[in-house]
Amino acid sequence: MPMNSLEIFLTILIMAAGTAATRFVSFWLFPAHKKTPNVVIYLGKVLPYSVMGMLIVYCLKDVSILHWSHGLPEFIAIGATAALHLWKKNMMISISAGTILYMILIQFVFN
Repeated sequence: MPMNSLEIFLTILIMAAGTAATRFVSFWLFPAHKKTPNVVIYLGKVLPYSVMGMLIVYCLKDVSILHWSHGLPEFIAIGATAALHLWKKNMMISISAGTILYMILIQFVFN
């Protein structure tokens, strides 16, 4: 059954409120004049590396080294991403360049 205009408006309003709440709750929980809890500082240090490791595992879960290309585009792109990140220390540049390189490899080199 199709949604009417009021249902669509309320759905968008609820999604916008939820998104705004997730953005602002950290400012309410951790005001600037209070010390940030040690657990939050610790998570801020370890989670980026954990997320990157999880993304690498997720990206490689379906790679078969027994079939053509043998995972070469994935491993070349991961190596380029890691090398670029060690060189430039900029996550946006390294992830973007690695993704672009991977897409070029699977579209034009290993097709």
